[in-house]
Amino acid sequence: MDKLTPERRSENMRRIRSTGTEPELTVRRLVHGLGYRYRIHSKNLPGKPDLVFSSRGKIILVHGCFWHQHSDPCCKIVRKPKSNSCYWYQKLDANIARDVRQLEFLVAEGWSVLIIWECQTRNKQQLTYLVKRFLG
Repeated sequence: MDKLTPERRSENMRRIRSTGTEPELTVRRLVHGLGYRYRIHSKNLPGKPDLVFSSRGKIILVHGCFWHQHSDPCCKIVRKPKSNSCYWYQKLDANIARDVRQLEFLVAEGWSVLIIWECQTRNKQQLTYLVKRFLG
């Protein structure tokens, strides 16, 4: 049973952004600060990847742990909703299937892809190491 009215729930859902999220902005600031230049949300690639480094053939995807269902057991952000579970399980499973399809396409096209999870953006030192190692 949802504790919010349908109108309030609708308003909450309307405010959820797909681009310009805090984890994404954290990664963008870090990458820019390290001196790398990139394009954001390239429309000619599936899923409009968050950061595209065309000259390097690399892409960074920043995934929200809830929306993309991070499978790491140490992640404290991911959870399965308890209300309206049929709807949510279908939606979240569809998100995961779409992520797999898009990743397979990008790799088949020759892109190297790094997925950064929302929970990973909280440790700046580890995040910097990940990005430097990936972009080399």
